[in-house]
Amino acid sequence: MLVHLRLTVPTDLSDDVVGLLETHSGVTNLVVQPGVCRSPRGDLIECDAARESAGELVEALDDLSLSDRGGIVISRPSSTPFRRAEELEEASPGEADDAVIWEEVLDSAESASRSTISYYLFLVMATILAAVAVITDSSVLVVGAMVVSPDFAPVAALCTGVVFARGRLVRRSAVLLVTSFVVAIAAVAALGLIARLTGLVSGADVTHGRPQTAFIWHPDRWSFIVALVAGAVGVFAMSTDKATAMVGVFISVTTVPAAGNLALALAVGARAEMAGSATQLGVNLAGMVLAGVVTLAVQRLAWHHLVRGKHQLLGRPS
Repeated sequence: MLVHLRLTVPTDLSDDVVGLLETHSGVTNLVVQPGVCRSPRGDLIECDAARESAGELVEALDDLSLSDRGGIVISRPSSTPFRRAEELEEASPGEADDAVIWEEVLDSAESASRSTISYYLFLVMATILAAVAVITDSSVLVVGAMVVSPDFAPVAALCTGVVFARGRLVRRSAVLLVTSFVVAIAAVAALGLIARLTGLVSGADVTHGRPQTAFIWHPDRWSFIVALVAGAVGVFAMSTDKATAMVGVFISVTTVPAAGNLALALAVGARAEMAGSATQLGVNLAGMVLAGVVTLAVQRLAWHHLVRGKHQLLGRPS
């Protein structure tokens, strides 16, 4: 698996960048187009690199100040059917599926920590679905609410900020998580209150026996265990670019269903369900953050040792 690097390089950095890419064993298809870039002015340099080497290359380019003075764009070719690509894969340390481009992870985390209208709308709509699932005792709607919910993105961003000691990223992610859930719960609680006043919903609709959805406000030790596993899988899928595994995370934890149950409990004054839902929400968020931080830290340490071992084998400074 190769990645494509498209670099906008100021002229005075061009020789250093070309020298780095020419001597790196994980690079092929190096192309240099002098003077074609206009903003910023400089050279356009492109190459393909083994995914396992991409993170190391981006770090080296960053050390040359290219990320500050030029441009680095990473893309993934859909197919690379040529022999040199296979040779790079065989020569690179580890497996491509395990490789992590940490600069991409940080970039994704920064994006996920931004407060956007669309994020809030998705969370409110997911919480509405969860509230309807509570009223109708529908496990199908619970799953739907989990899939629609965008709340794992700031959780992953928070974990990334902790592992990389980015205080600003941690603060932004935490604030987004807290404020978005407060807004979503308040909005759905207001809708629930309106529904109660108009006779559409009654307290019995929320507090009656619900065999399919009672679990979302009954936290126990398994709630925390599931949250730990989901958090680990989620950040691992994010860092290794496995989108299909992320869907499994979305349908495994009851953050949004608990928020929907809490909103309805507030609307009808069901104190026991308020406490249970709030606890379930807190347990799941705490478990995901804890497992996510540990997983990312272990991943980063393991990959660092793998790359350092390769450098020692080749006689390079690590």
